[in-house]
Amino acid sequence: MLLSELADKELIQMSDGVRCGLLAETECLLDPKTGQIYGFELVQRGYRLPFQSKDQKPQSYIPWTEISLIGEDRILFKKTQPLKSGYTK
Repeated sequence: MLLSELADKELIQMSDGVRCGLLAETECLLDPKTGQIYGFELVQRGYRLPFQSKDQKPQSYIPWTEISLIGEDRILFKKTQPLKSGYTK
């Protein structure tokens, strides 16, 4: 499956059913040496006024190992983890 095919899938946390948006709204975290995908960075959604900068602070990420099921319309994952440094987008 191509990453572009995953982009329109909705991210749902299994433990409490929280919807975290679409995979297209996340940033892919890669190991710079191997190119391996470690997870997907979730950005904090918030209200912003027109013409404001698009700086949004990442708060957590979904590790690839926490993804339980990739379905036709949704991606189910167990839990998020705090964002670590050392990954590239």
